[in-house]
Amino acid sequence: MIKGYVYIMTNKNHSVLYVGATKDLKYRIECHKERIGADFTKKYNATILIYFEEYDNYRDAFLREKQLKNWHKEWKWNLAKVLNPELKDLYLEL
Repeated sequence: MIKGYVYIMTNKNHSVLYVGATKDLKYRIECHKERIGADFTKKYNATILIYFEEYDNYRDAFLREKQLKNWHKEWKWNLAKVLNPELKDLYLEL
């Protein structure tokens, strides 16, 4: 079975949130940081990984992504702050 990840990214001003799902977290975040990721992350410079979840099955990660995308922005911020209260860039720890 292929693992999957759900992640949340923001910009340096913490004014936007981006939720994504991927099979290769490190590679996907590198794409966002190099501005070859999603158009949204390019437009708003959302290059800081503030939260992620790992799943044994990519399908579960994809379903969780859809769920989080429907959440209010404040709920997503609160989720990220539970595990990362300083909102530091978790990419540096991958």
